[in-house]
Amino acid sequence: MIDDGTGLLTIGELARATGLTVRTIRYWSDEGALPPVTRSTGGYRLYDAASVARLELIRTLRELGLGLEDVRKVLAGETTVAEVAAAHVAALDAQIRSLKVTRAVLSTVARRGSTAEEMTLMNKLARLSAAERSRILEEFVEETFRGLDTADPLIRERMRGTTANLPDEPTPEQVDAWVELAELLEDREFRARMRQAAEFNAADRGHDTPDGASLWFARRLVQLGAEARERGVAPESAEAGQVLRDLLGNADPAQVLERLKSTTNDKVARYRELLGIVNGHGAVAAHREEFAWVVAALQARTAG
Repeated sequence: MIDDGTGLLTIGELARATGLTVRTIRYWSDEGALPPVTRSTGGYRLYDAASVARLELIRTLRELGLGLEDVRKVLAGETTVAEVAAAHVAALDAQIRSLKVTRAVLSTVARRGSTAEEMTLMNKLARLSAAERSRILEEFVEETFRGLDTADPLIRERMRGTTANLPDEPTPEQVDAWVELAELLEDREFRARMRQAAEFNAADRGHDTPDGASLWFARRLVQLGAEARERGVAPESAEAGQVLRDLLGNADPAQVLERLKSTTNDKVARYRELLGIVNGHGAVAAHREEFAWVVAALQARTAG
């Protein structure tokens, strides 16, 4: 306190009273957050007791991460502490979400041993908006069914309703799954397989085929295949032949085998699993074993 009876403080005295550095106080003062009450005859900035309280508020707001512009607005009464805090919380939430995506991407990069180019692609894919992810899926489905108006309507609608709802705070597993899914959607072999399956579906449907027949057949296949595997029925056995008759009826086994091969590809199964992981449902069962058993049983009867 200067010895002139005014009770005013120099910057040095203010620093000692608050524990802040002279440099910090001078900077805040220069930026207009802590204007001096007056100046001494020698030109030194002087502050009063209210300045001490003002300085403590500035320090608190700065420690909470607020910029000096927001601090000045609070001190000038242009906004309230509550309003600034609410806005800052929203900004922090966005920053936290971004950091979690960054962490998930880096975890995937570390696990995969990715190159710099792969890391760049992963980061770009992970930060796509929900609309951008939907567009990628929509374009894939459109290409799969383009011109195939006779394909099972329920299959088409299910595919068109497919989403990749990567959450705002994805786990490393979800980021990894989305990156793998995006890569898979660009895979020419996978796209060709899906298109072939759609073409087979459209070709097999007659005017009297009920909607959803394809889904019914798939569910029936999984059921009978699972039961046969549980009983230990060998695909080449006579009992397996009866299972196929129950499943296929009068259908041509060779044609069914050709169609199943288009949908039992590992990449097709992986597509279903990845969608489940991205959407937070875990790896949705692709029933690889059940389909493989039926394919093996058909192959045993169509070989040669």
